Amino acid sequence: MSELTTARLSVYLRCLESLDASGVNTVSSQGLATQFQLNAAQIRKDLAHFGEFGIRGVGYYVKDLKRHLRQILGLDRSIKVVIIGAGNLGVALADYAGFRLDGFDVVALLDTAREKVGQYSRSGVPIRHARELERLVEREKIDIAVVTVPPDAAQETVDGVVAAGIRAILNFSPVSPRVPPHVKLKNMDLTITFESLSFFLANGHVDP
Repeated sequence: MSELTTARLSVYLRCLESLDASGVNTVSSQGLATQFQLNAAQIRKDLAHFGEFGIRGVGYYVKDLKRHLRQILGLDRSIKVVIIGAGNLGVALADYAGFRLDGFDVVALLDTAREKVGQYSRSGVPIRHARELERLVEREKIDIAVVTVPPDAAQETVDGVVAAGIRAILNFSPVSPRVPPHVKLKNMDLTITFESLSFFLANGHVDP
C-alpha cells in the first residue's frame, strides 16, 4: 500500500471524526467528497482495498467506517512514543494534546543536557538522559522515536534508535540519516516547506 493511500485514509478519518462529532450517522462517498473537497471515486477505490464498507442506498455508517479506518491505520491501540531532543521543538511536540487524543502516548523526552535531565515538560512528560533509551524501549515497548536533535547529531542518534530496536522514526533534523531496510524513516524538514511557500510567493499570483 502506497504512502499516498495511507495519507488519504488519515484524511478520511479526520473527516469522519468531524461528521461524527456533528451527529451525522451516514454519509455517501459523494457526500464526503463534496463536504470536504475530496474525490468520490478515489475514496471508493481506496476503501475497496480493505473490504466493502458501504451499503447501497445508505452509504457508509460514520461510526463503523471510522472504527475500521482506525484499525487499518493501527490506531486501535496505544502507540508509545519517545522524543529525542528536549529543545523547543521537542518539548512543544511532547506537549501537543492532539497526539494523546489519537492514541499516541509520549512516554518521555531524552536529552544529554544536565540542566534538562530530571525536569518535566509543561504537560508532565519527564526528561530523561539519552543513555536510558535502550532501557526505556525495553520497559515501555516504544513504537516510534521522534528525533529533534541538531543535524550533526542526527545520524548517531538514529543509529542508537535503530540499535535499541525501534523500527519507526520521525526525523525533524534537516538531514536525511541512513537506516537499514527494516526501519521506516520519515523526514520532516520544515525549512524545505517554508522554501516551497516562499517560491509560491515569489512566483505565484497572490492577491493583495
